[in-house]
Amino acid sequence: MNLTIVGTGYVGLVTAVCFAEKGHNVTCVDVDEEKIEKLKHGVPTIFEEGLPELMKKNFGRINYTSDGKKAYTASNCVFICVGTPEKQDGSANLKFVWNVVKDLAATIKNNCVVVVKSTVPVGTNAKISKYLAEHKQIGAEFYVVSNPEFLSQGSAVHDTLHASRIVIGADDDYAKRQMEAVYQNFDVPKVFVNPQSAEMIKYASNDFLALKISYINEIANLCELVGADISDVAKGMGFDKRIGEKFLQAGVGYGGSCFPKDTKALHWMSAFYDKELKTIKAAIEVNEQQKLLLIKKARKYYDSFENLKIAVLGVTFKPGTDDLRDAPSLVSIPIFLDDGAEVNVYDPIGENNLKKILKNKITYCKTPQKALTNADLCFIFTEWAEIKNLKYADFALMKQVIIFDGRNCYDLHDVKKYPVIYESIGRKTINNLSDENV
Repeated sequence: MNLTIVGTGYVGLVTAVCFAEKGHNVTCVDVDEEKIEKLKHGVPTIFEEGLPELMKKNFGRINYTSDGKKAYTASNCVFICVGTPEKQDGSANLKFVWNVVKDLAATIKNNCVVVVKSTVPVGTNAKISKYLAEHKQIGAEFYVVSNPEFLSQGSAVHDTLHASRIVIGADDDYAKRQMEAVYQNFDVPKVFVNPQSAEMIKYASNDFLALKISYINEIANLCELVGADISDVAKGMGFDKRIGEKFLQAGVGYGGSCFPKDTKALHWMSAFYDKELKTIKAAIEVNEQQKLLLIKKARKYYDSFENLKIAVLGVTFKPGTDDLRDAPSLVSIPIFLDDGAEVNVYDPIGENNLKKILKNKITYCKTPQKALTNADLCFIFTEWAEIKNLKYADFALMKQVIIFDGRNCYDLHDVKKYPVIYESIGRKTINNLSDENV
């Protein structure tokens, strides 16, 4: 089939490459001409495992262009994969979605299946369908389908090719048949529902995972007070198949392009209908507080970070991605800088994106050892393998080894062998430094 993907971010670019891998001819459309030029030359514009290889392998089946109107008319289906960032009030900003919809109404003069992959509030597909019906050109017929994505950044290619399920929200038999043809070579369960249910499945799924993270973080904070170890608690919980072991890793909060905005959007939507979801509201509040947890721990040792040299290891919201959106590190680093600290940062992938935000306010280090050298304090925000594999000899480069580990990277039995202060999440504090050294 001939498919058009509008938007070449995480969802759009990964979706396009995976469709090409399954044999479709794909045209990617983006208004960012600089990004399109890079893609034309085979240069990925995001970091995602397996993406460069599939782009190269399927180069002949993928076309990149900024001329959307030409691409729309030659396609069986148009997939809308543009961003839906949050507004100030927490609701979803749909301006990019509507820009595409208006272009389609003004361009298409035949049958067209419009597939909304962007995460949108429940009822959006119905509004799009109504608009297209009222503004379509003579000879055009639109079929609007909700087809939410469930990829995870860092494993997006695998998650798309080997999805747990494909959700298709369609009211029309023609649209259903077209979507069956699109996903014919995907040997995974297909769930056919109405568009409103598909839209809600996306929010309900993402927000449930966010709830699990906030829940285990609250349990972790209580573990520290009562002498329990969250690693053991989570392990014991995970054996229960009704709970499962995933998303039970305690830390300094979730970030990224999905959980923060999707929880806020669902909270806003529920309040709009006078049906507040108290659990979602609580998850948002817990996560915002959790991002400050390492700062609070460090304040026990230093009232101010003024004139301290701070090593920050990992800045992306999770390993396997260069995404910094709502990353917990971006809450703490400005506090260090405001206090007057010198901040040295190491991240194996996120440096370029961090430079766009903080520019020359911090020092960017090519190795974790460089960041740690002569540091007074170390803060860990991302559990990259390069960070988890560090040894005590690496931390011994610090003036004194004081570590605030927001991702529980190290085994306490190993840590307690060394002269360190080691604070993690939901576990016992290791303090083997004498008071006069702190």
